[in-house]
Amino acid sequence: MPVQGTPDQFVGILRDTIVALVRRDGPDLSARQLGVFLTVYLGEGPHTVRGLAASLNVSKPAITRALDRLGELDFARRKTDPQDRRSVLVQRTVKGAALLREMRTIMGEAAAASDEAKEAGAAAQPAGNVVAAKRAG
Repeated sequence: MPVQGTPDQFVGILRDTIVALVRRDGPDLSARQLGVFLTVYLGEGPHTVRGLAASLNVSKPAITRALDRLGELDFARRKTDPQDRRSVLVQRTVKGAALLREMRTIMGEAAAASDEAKEAGAAAQPAGNVVAAKRAG
């Protein structure tokens, strides 16, 4: 099912989602860390450092640094590949799955607020204010 909306709406939803994530209690992820996290959780596995670097078109050391942080936060875990001990597999964690569920909820709220604002023609109040008010209240 294709997603309907304009690029401005999508950017607004992304902004509102990121703002809500920043405002919540918990660690912040950099754009690179978030890209690695989402690739691991939304893409078919198994994932390797080499594969993630190729997929994201960044260096292996950049992936390693992102995975170091994701590992510290227990959002991802590295394990030696039992079939090729030179290779490292990247695994999902329960805590990472919970973060993904939270992100989906926040993004859904931002999209709903964007739809409401679009229908009401209320371009004066960004959807992010609605999402923040809902989460705070």
